[in-house]
Formats: sequence, C-alpha cells, structure tokens
Amino acid sequence: MVRVAITLIMGIIIVGLVVFLPQERISATQGYTLNDLYRIALQRAEVIMISKDNLYVSERTKDKAVSALMPRISIIGGYTRYFLPTDNIVRPDDVISGGVRVDQSFSLAGREFIALRGTRVGVDKSKYDLYAVKEKYLLRVASAYYDVRSAKGEIEIAAAHVERLTGHRDAAAKRFKVGEVTKTDLLRAEAELAGAKSELIMAENALEIAKAILARVVGLTGDFVIRDSNARYKNIAAHDLNLLKKTALAERAEMRSSILQSKMAEKEVRHTKGAYWPTLSMEAVYMRTEENPAHPLFIEESLHVGFRLNFLIFDGGLRRAEIRQTKARQRQAELLREDLRKSINIEVESIYLDLMTQKGILEFLENQVIFAKDNFDLISRKYEFGLATGIDVMDASALLVTSKRQLSEAAYNYELSLVRLKRATGTLLESVEGR
Repeated sequence: MVRVAITLIMGIIIVGLVVFLPQERISATQGYTLNDLYRIALQRAEVIMISKDNLYVSERTKDKAVSALMPRISIIGGYTRYFLPTDNIVRPDDVISGGVRVDQSFSLAGREFIALRGTRVGVDKSKYDLYAVKEKYLLRVASAYYDVRSAKGEIEIAAAHVERLTGHRDAAAKRFKVGEVTKTDLLRAEAELAGAKSELIMAENALEIAKAILARVVGLTGDFVIRDSNARYKNIAAHDLNLLKKTALAERAEMRSSILQSKMAEKEVRHTKGAYWPTLSMEAVYMRTEENPAHPLFIEESLHVGFRLNFLIFDGGLRRAEIRQTKARQRQAELLREDLRKSINIEVESIYLDLMTQKGILEFLENQVIFAKDNFDLISRKYEFGLATGIDVMDASALLVTSKRQLSEAAYNYELSLVRLKRATGTLLESVEGR
C-alpha cells in the first residue's frame, strides 16, 4: 500500500513538472528546433513589437477620422454677481445660466469621408508592413540558426582532422623510433597537428559567437542547444521561375503595402483638392437663465439653430502648392511600386538560381568527400608500410577537410536558400504559422 502511494505521489509530481514548468525551459534542455526559434522570436522581437505599435497607431488614426464625422456637444454654464448698484438700469443681483451647444462642420467635397477611407487603407497597409517585418525577422532567425549549425559542423570537421593528424603523428613517431623516417617528418606531423588544434579552438569560439548572435536575435537567455533536422538537407521538386515571380508579386507583403500606398496617395490628392470647396458649419444652442430678482419681461429659456457657409477665395497659392505636393507624392508612390516590382523579380531569380546551383553541386561534393576519405585511408596505409611520405598523408587529410567543408557549406546554403525563396515569394510566415 505504501509503495502504491509513493508511486502515485511521484506520478503527480512528474505531471506537475511537465504541465507547470515553462515550455522554454523544457525546450532549452531538450533543444530548440528552427520552428521553436521562429515561435519565440515572433513573440519577443523588439522590431516586431514596434511594428505592432505602428499598426495600433494607424487604428487610432482611423478612430480620429471617425470622430471628425461626429458632432461636438458642449455643456455651457455661467454665474454673474453684480455688486455696484445703479439707478438708471434695471439689473438683477445674480444671473445663473446653463445650456447645451451642438456644433458640426464638414466640407461640401466630403473631405472627412475621404480622410476616413484613407485611414482605413492605412490600417491595411500597416498590417502588411507588420507581415513584412515578421518575414524579414524570420529570415534573420533562420540565418542565425544555420550559422550555429554550420559552426557545429565546422567543429566536427576540425575535431576529425585533429584525430587523423594525431594518428599520423603517432605513426610517424613509431617509424622515427625504428629509423624508418627522419625527425623532420615527425616535426612536420607535430606542426600540422598543432595547427589543426588551433583551428579546433577557433571553431569552438566561432560556435559561441554564433550562439550569442542567435540568442540575441531570438531573445533567449542562458545556455541552450539546438536540434538539427533529421536529414542533412532535403530535396525539392523543380520550380517554375515565372510561377515563382508571379507568386511573389501577388503574395509579397511589401508589394501589397506599396499598392495601398499608391491608393493612399490618390486619396490624399482628392482630399487636398477638396479644400477648394466651401465648408458648412451648423450649431444648435439651448440656454436657460435665471435672474435674482427676476425681471417681468425676462426670457428664461432660448433655443437657436444657425448655419454658416465659409468659402475661401484667396489663400496666396497655398492650396495649389499643397495639391502639387500631393501629386508629386503620388508619382513617387507609383515609381516606388514599379521599382519594388523589378527588385522582387530580380531577388526571386537570383535566389532561385543560387538554390539550383547548390542543388546541382551537392551530389558532386558528396562524391568528392567519399573519394577524399578513401584516398586518405589508402595513403595512411601506404605510409605505414613506407610507400608514402608524411606530406602525402597531410595533403590527403587537407583535401578531406576541404571537401567536407565545401559539402557542409553547400548543404547549409541549400537549406537557407529554401527559406530565402519562401521569404522572396512571400510564403515564409504562412508556412511557419500554418504548422
């Protein structure tokens, strides 16, 4: 019975730890995947928070435009006390007045409605700007993530290089003892091993720097580990470049934001031209006044409604200058959109070609690593029997190191190019949030 109770208590404790322990702490011990880093960065990045506040400001600007369509209601009150007496004028000692005033003014060109529609477009533009900022930051996270993975791969390559040269140094020492090689061979092996160890230390420091940058970008604290994908790299089907360009022009948040910017510029021109139209103002006032002592002919309550039409005839060319300014900004918006369209096409094409390049060389680099490994093993065995020199062994090891580094760099560039292609076509954030 006691064992059952202890088992039950331990089970409750374990479940509680799993449920209530922060998920970040669990991930920090188990390792972060790229999707985990995406999720954390979207919640903590200061740049994204700033963009969210920009959206908030745009929404409040729309509220201000709505308020311009609403009448202004004011409560009016006053009190007057007279102290000096007079014989010629019948005047009360005290006067108390109060009332309500309603004012409303609007342009006959409907400038207030134009401004409201412009602010609604501005809110949509801010949403696309936020989307674009998120995608840019996700690409930054992916770049830092693959830098860490590349640094880890560099450590593995450097450690294997040290291990191979250590074996070669030991073999050279044995042959030197029996007089098969000169001391210069042993010293050369020692020098190459020392150089390999220094490269390993530099690779370890590079990993720490890469992890620090990743922690800064994502917002992590303390030590952490990252988890690699199951496959070294994944293959993809061929893409149609023209289809990718069409997708980018249709899905890129920057392109949609640019289109909305042109619409906002167009509405700004209409709003500015509306200044040539007159402004109609209306007011309604209800007042109640009490006098002490009251005059027999005094009117206690009053209600009046008034209209006023204001038509500006001369302003020194101010409105004409403002219209020219807004038209110039409209032309700028159109030119910026066209420039962005060309830039997106070039960006997609360059990333696509780079991706196809990395994909094409990966198979050959894999074969190169296999051949370099077989070459090193063969040279090492020949050296043991005196059929190869120490320089041959070190050259074979250097060739193997170079081949592995080229393969590692190409593999990570390939995976990063996949992320860059999603970013260029405007589908990166959708693929992340859709998981």
